Amino acid sequence: MTHDSNHIAAKKLAALGHPLRLAAIRQLAAAGPAGLAAGKLAERLDTAPSALTFHLQKLAVAGLVTSHREGQFVYYQAEFNTLLALTDHLVGACCAESDDRCGPKCPSAGAKAPDAD
Repeated sequence: MTHDSNHIAAKKLAALGHPLRLAAIRQLAAAGPAGLAAGKLAERLDTAPSALTFHLQKLAVAGLVTSHREGQFVYYQAEFNTLLALTDHLVGACCAESDDRCGPKCPSAGAKAPDAD
């Protein structure tokens, strides 16, 4: 991992470092590619739309969500490729330097550990 990729990942993780933003990402991920209207998302999160807009802007700047307008509604979608890349950055090399695996959900459970030279 390069310094730059760690720096980018840290910025994305910082954007997720607020409970409301994390909850918003989880709701948008659950909604799938169609996303949710901002008002519906605010309702689900039991928060004021203006407060949610502030947090969604933070997620958008970090590249974790996108939005588009349909008439008077703004829809937000999770950026799945970015979220999956962030997850891979964190655990993609899970147990790569070990003969042991961390558990049944280990991402590298199907792969053999590399030989230590």
